[in-house]
Amino acid sequence: MAEILKGKVVADKIKERMMEEIKELKEKGKIPTLAIVRLGDNPDDISYENSIIKNCEKVGIETKVFERDTNISTEELISLIEDLNSDNTISGILVFRPLPKHIDEAKVREAVNPSKDVDCMHPLNLAKVFEGDFSGFAPCTPKAAMEILLSNNIDLEGKNVVIVNRSMVLGKPLAMMMLKHNATVTICHSKTKNLQEITRNADIVVTALGKAKFFNRDYFNENSICIDIGVSLDDEGNLSGDINFDEVSQLVSKITPVPGGVGSVTTSILLSHVVEACKRI
Repeated sequence: MAEILKGKVVADKIKERMMEEIKELKEKGKIPTLAIVRLGDNPDDISYENSIIKNCEKVGIETKVFERDTNISTEELISLIEDLNSDNTISGILVFRPLPKHIDEAKVREAVNPSKDVDCMHPLNLAKVFEGDFSGFAPCTPKAAMEILLSNNIDLEGKNVVIVNRSMVLGKPLAMMMLKHNATVTICHSKTKNLQEITRNADIVVTALGKAKFFNRDYFNENSICIDIGVSLDDEGNLSGDINFDEVSQLVSKITPVPGGVGSVTTSILLSHVVEACKRI
């Protein structure tokens, strides 16, 4: 049976560090504050918003919600963001995506002040990651995956890491983070040939397909370390990762659960970015 790499343990450590930092900031008269920009009343967005607010309250971060109608223009949305950029009481800005189709998302991404860009929307922050410069804000989900590995003292140097995702917000920045720790990285995708063979020969496999229980035991070996980032519903309507957890956990060395794995660390990473942004104001 594999060792289960639970996200809560890692998230709690991050929150403990944050609470000490927040206490020091408040002693200096600084209050970490997150501005949430939400367009419309999508139930999933509202649920996510409530979760963020609840987590912020627990550690002492204030939140301000800016709800606007979905028919807002690109110019109006950028004007709101510029107001938040110039407001010194706002530490970080989080714009819920995806945005409505009529919004020019590229312009919106560039409008957010990079020093308040806690969700890594701005191309400058993403570019820093690809240069190996982590002084900006990296995407939260790949950073959460790294936190789980490093917090569990998993040595990445020289390890063969396979990432099954090539997106700009997950697979590619995660590869850069792995390279920073001297791992040898292979990025796979839907067109990859012999995927089973590639993942089975890896030391660490990170899956982010969004296909419930796609990976069975044939994709791994008894020493595999599995980081499952995928989240979707299985045939029974239950929340599931990309990996068939019940089957694969009987074989591999270490594995993250879904739910309770990477996702539970991601929000803590976002909040830590808000605290860091507050320090820089």
